[in-house]
Amino acid sequence: MAEIEREAMEYDVVIVGAGPAGLSAAIRLKQLDADLNVVVLEKGSEVGAHILSGAVLDPCGLDALIPDWKEKGAPLNVPVEEDNFYMLGEAGQIRIPNFPMPPLMNNHGNYIVSMGNVCRWMAEQAEEMGVEIFPGMACSEMVYGENGEVKGVVAGVFGLEADGSYGPNTEPGMELHGKYVFLSEGVRGSLSKEVIAKYDLSAGKEVQKYGVGMKEIWEIDPDKHKEGTVTHTMGWPLGSNAGGGSFIYHLENNQVYVGFVVHLNYKNPHLYPYMEFQRFKHHPMVAELLKGGKRVAYGARAITEGGYQSMPKLVAPGVALLGCSAGMVNVPRIKGNHNAMLSGIAAAEAAYDAIKAERSGDELTTYETDVRGGPIGADLKKVRNVKPIWSKWGLTASLMLGGLDMWTNTLGFSLFGTVGHGKNDAESTEDASKHQPIDYPKPDGVLSFDRLTNVSFAATNHEESQPCHLRLTDPEIPVKVNLPKFDEPAQRYCPAGVYEMVEDDGEPRFVINFQNCVHCKTCDIKDPSQNITWTTPQGGDGPNYPNM
Repeated sequence: MAEIEREAMEYDVVIVGAGPAGLSAAIRLKQLDADLNVVVLEKGSEVGAHILSGAVLDPCGLDALIPDWKEKGAPLNVPVEEDNFYMLGEAGQIRIPNFPMPPLMNNHGNYIVSMGNVCRWMAEQAEEMGVEIFPGMACSEMVYGENGEVKGVVAGVFGLEADGSYGPNTEPGMELHGKYVFLSEGVRGSLSKEVIAKYDLSAGKEVQKYGVGMKEIWEIDPDKHKEGTVTHTMGWPLGSNAGGGSFIYHLENNQVYVGFVVHLNYKNPHLYPYMEFQRFKHHPMVAELLKGGKRVAYGARAITEGGYQSMPKLVAPGVALLGCSAGMVNVPRIKGNHNAMLSGIAAAEAAYDAIKAERSGDELTTYETDVRGGPIGADLKKVRNVKPIWSKWGLTASLMLGGLDMWTNTLGFSLFGTVGHGKNDAESTEDASKHQPIDYPKPDGVLSFDRLTNVSFAATNHEESQPCHLRLTDPEIPVKVNLPKFDEPAQRYCPAGVYEMVEDDGEPRFVINFQNCVHCKTCDIKDPSQNITWTTPQGGDGPNYPNM
C-alpha cells in the first residue's frame, strides 16, 4: 500500500522461506563470499515449524552443499535398509518385486529423516556463517522497482483489523530490499503465484499438477518396528476414484511416518481425501502394524506433481523461483528435497556471479540454464511421463507404460516423447450429478480419527482477531454455484476441516474456520470455481510440527 510508510533494509540477497531450498541458497552464498549480506525470512514460528515432507532424503543435495555433513552432526541417522512396494486390495496385498523397477526407484543410500529437523540443523549452519534468519516473519507483499523488476518484499505486518485494513495497533512491517530475491516458499506460495502471473512465467508450459499429502507420526510396538524400512502402496482404498498411494517409513525411537497422497485431478467431487487416508489405516497389513500404537502428530501439505514439463520459467527481473515454488518433485520417487537443495545452490552461484559483476535486478539466466540442463533437469526428465500416463490411462498403465518409460529414459530415450497433462486440477472436477456419493466408515478413534481431533495434533494456531487469510473472490459462489453443481467439495477436500456448510433458518451458509488451517493450499488449487485464494497470515501462525 503506497500510503503506508515503512522502514527499509538493504541486503544483497533476500530469501523468502527457510526450507531446504532457501537455506541451501543462503549457505552457498556465504560459502562463495562471506561478506555478502543475506537474509532468510520464515513465516513459521521457528525454522522447521511448517516443514512437512515425505521424509526419505536423497543426500545428493546435501553432499554438494556440505560434503562433511556427517562430521557436522546432520540429523540423518536412519539409512534405508529395506524397500517394499505393495499393490493393495481391500483384504490383502501383493508384493511388487524390486528387480523390474528402474534403478532410480531404489532407496538404498537414502535416509529416513525429519526434514523439519534437517532444516533446523541447516539453519544453525547458516547462522554460524553470518546469515540473518528471521522466523515469524511472513512476507505479505512484493516490492517492485521503477523498471518493473522485483526489488524486495514486505515482511512482518501484524495487527491488521478484522477486515484487513490498517488500524491504530497495526505494525506496518518493513521492506527488505535485495539485489536479488529468491522465492522458496514451497508449494503454491502466494508470492510465487503473483510473480508467475505478473511475468507470465508459465507461458508455453504445461499446467502445474498437485496432490494433497497427509501424514501422521505413530509410536508403535517395538516388536513391530523395523528401523530403516520403507514401504509404498498403491491401489485400495482409492481404486479408480483417484490416483495416489501411501508411504510408511520406520525411523528411530519406534516411530513410523504413515502418509497418504491423493492426486488432486480426481473427478468425483464427493471424494474425501482425508477419509481415504483414515480408511487406508484399516487395511489388515497397516492395522496390524499400528495395533497397540498411538498417533502423536498430524499434518497435511500440497505436493507439486507436474514435473519437468510444468516447471515455469524460473527467473524474472530481480527474482528466482527455487524448489517447490517452481515444482521440482520427482513424483514416482516422492522426493523433492534433494532438488530443492540443488536449486538453492544453483541460484546462489548465479546471484554471486551477477553481484560480483556489479549487476542487480536482472534475470539470472544461468540459474535457469543450470536447473534445466543439470542434475535437476536430468532427474525430472526421466520421470516426466509417469504422472500424465497415470492421469490419462490409470494405475495399471502407469505401472506398465510409466515403468517402461522410466527404463528407456534411463537409457537416454523415450517412446512417448513428452506427454501433456491436459486440464488443471480445478477443471478436472465434474458435476456432482455425474457421480455417486461415497459412504465412508465413521472413524473409530483408535486407528482412524475425525479431522478436528487430528488437527489438534498439528498444533496449528491463528490469532482469531486477524483477517481471514482465505479470501473469496465472490462470497456468493460457494452457495450459489459450488453447492448445487459440485456439492461444495471444499467440505471434503480440505484436510483440516476449514470449510463447512451450515444451515441458518433453513438456508445454507458457507463458513470458513480459518483457525484450523494447516497451510496445505489445497483449497487454492482444487476449488472448481477458483474462487479461493490462500494468502499469508501473520508470521508465526499455522502449524507447529515437531518432527515431521
